[in-house]
Amino acid sequence: MAKTKETRRARIKTAIRRKVRGNGERPRLTVFRSNADIYAQVIDDEQGRTLVSAGSLKDKQAHGASGVEQAKLVGKVIAEKARAAGIEKVVFDRNGYLYHGRVKALADAAREAGLNF
Repeated sequence: MAKTKETRRARIKTAIRRKVRGNGERPRLTVFRSNADIYAQVIDDEQGRTLVSAGSLKDKQAHGASGVEQAKLVGKVIAEKARAAGIEKVVFDRNGYLYHGRVKALADAAREAGLNF
């Protein structure tokens, strides 16, 4: 029986989450990608709290841009917010998505803006 994209991604996401855990010292940077927008959150899994978040829907400049450009802007914004909150190191969680295109652009922009992962 053929698997749908959603079930395939859910299976990959579960495998990733078994290995990737965020804590207070090194929280988890997770990405969500919809057809129109992209979002990122920095999460402390021990406390179950979102520390910082950014998305192309909130950012007026990113909302009108193309997909990869949106991702670059969101990556830069999330890194700036994280550094302002005192977060230097994170663990990257691609959330079941392939590491290319918008996900890779977001990760590269966050690295360039000063996050270590």
